[in-house]
Amino acid sequence: QHILAYGEGNERRLTGRHETASMASFSYGVANRGASVRIGRQVEEEGCGYFEDRRPASNMDPYVVTGMIVRTTLLD
Repeated sequence: QHILAYGEGNERRLTGRHETASMASFSYGVANRGASVRIGRQVEEEGCGYFEDRRPASNMDPYVVTGMIVRTTLLD
């Protein structure tokens, strides 16, 4: 569901090469620039903070993507 709303051209960009995660699988990691979702080192140390979803393309609708992330992480 998410990847469909994350902009056009992700099949060319999210290949799993060149510091991108493959769009075929989800991954996360601390300070891992090759993961789908990157968690900062300071977040791990302090136990709170933000995460970076590295999958949305620059041509995505930020309101749609933010809404999906909020529903998935906070409301579901």
